[in-house]
Amino acid sequence: MNLTIVGCSGSYPGPDSAASCYLIEAEGFRLVLDLGNGALGSLQRYAALDQVDAVCISHLHADHCVDMGCYQVFRTFYPPGQLPAIPVFGPAGTADRLDRAMAVEPRGPMVPMRETFDFVALTPGVLEIGPLRVTVDHVNHSVETFGFRFEHDGLTIAYSADTGPSQRLVRLAANADVLLCEASFDDVDGLPPDVHMTARQAGEHASAAGAGELILTHLVPWNSSQDALALAASAYHGTISLARPGMVVKAPRRPSP
Repeated sequence: MNLTIVGCSGSYPGPDSAASCYLIEAEGFRLVLDLGNGALGSLQRYAALDQVDAVCISHLHADHCVDMGCYQVFRTFYPPGQLPAIPVFGPAGTADRLDRAMAVEPRGPMVPMRETFDFVALTPGVLEIGPLRVTVDHVNHSVETFGFRFEHDGLTIAYSADTGPSQRLVRLAANADVLLCEASFDDVDGLPPDVHMTARQAGEHASAAGAGELILTHLVPWNSSQDALALAASAYHGTISLARPGMVVKAPRRPSP
């Protein structure tokens, strides 16, 4: 199971990265996790757009889903012919939200999203997506948001999505080989609750979960990435890195305790 960082900029695209997007591959199966602003262009560096097998959307903020509209254009008007529908797993109302973003109208050129994708409403629990065992649960954000745990062949990658401090995230990431965790906020007083985490809080979650490696993502361009590394290291003593576009993570096997 490989994880490729496609986009890791927080809240809006930065000068060096699209907004949130990740590619998970196992046994030739390709799953796109979030598809935020600018991500569809970057995704084409790592996967052919007609070879994607499924999409997961963590929540319906634009920086995690808005390029689904561009992807619909590709799949609908692909020159050899419209591509078959693939499953899109997301919060309830995902199709309607994307239709509004694309200004779908009865006489317009854009067809409803449901004519291009098979939408599946996420609920907390376990599901099988291709060869992947996927556990999802709510995390703490300003809209309904899901964190993810991906398992395959004894390897585990957990993804926080956007969240404030969350015990559910700790459970999703329990003993994971890799925790891909947001670190949006600077470590200052007066932060709003249940929106985002600091890098220090990301480190605390990785430590509490017993994760083997922490990758900081959803990095807001105006914050210092080096400060984020230092803050995370104050709370977590395992391997820490900053997400960057093109980074490929092969979740390592860890010996059983």
